[in-house]
Amino acid sequence: MTPRTPAPRSRRERPAKPALTYDGIVATAVRLMRAEGLQRVTMRRLAQELDTGPASLYVYVANTAELHAAILEELLGAVDLTPAGSEGDWRDRLAKVLLSYTRVLFDHPSLAHSALVARPSGPNYLTLVETILALLHEGEVPDAQAAWGVDVLLQVATATAAEQSARDGAIDAEDEHNGLIAALGEVSAQTHPRIAALGADLVSGTPRQRLAWIFGAVINGTRTTPRTTD
Repeated sequence: MTPRTPAPRSRRERPAKPALTYDGIVATAVRLMRAEGLQRVTMRRLAQELDTGPASLYVYVANTAELHAAILEELLGAVDLTPAGSEGDWRDRLAKVLLSYTRVLFDHPSLAHSALVARPSGPNYLTLVETILALLHEGEVPDAQAAWGVDVLLQVATATAAEQSARDGAIDAEDEHNGLIAALGEVSAQTHPRIAALGADLVSGTPRQRLAWIFGAVINGTRTTPRTTD
């Protein structure tokens, strides 16, 4: 006896898919990034994960760049802003906030590179910018200098995270670093007097120590360097 072919299942009997929402799309994108890396978070891959078509996502997110910016915005919620409200010199507290921002990018190396061009504009990003501006205002940094300084401070943090993540991911990073140290130690004082004078100090300090110094230098520079009209 020939077995009967099962009758097609009515659409009404199938479990309904959850409705697409912006928050749900971003949450799925963050989960994909943690599992597969940011380079795999494309509109097509995300649509596959959400069991929908890419065209459906464009209603909520314009393109992959905007999607990556949304992921960055979500992760900025992990930046520790509590130093802003603590006691101590405003410069030190601002540096701690910036170090926390940098650590968030360190934890997600692929995102650090995307953050160089991604422009989030959500509440987490705006809160971070407001916190930095408030600390600059507390330090009596002129408004015009603070307006440009906040951009530079975030650029320095982002570029540092991107550079460090690239080095950490390079197979021969340690060999290159050791080669640089060796080259600095072998230069002639006749041809490179300043390199010879500074020697190993050019590559001294831990990454955290150097980053904290960089932030201090940029913060002080923001406070003391007026904007020109030229």
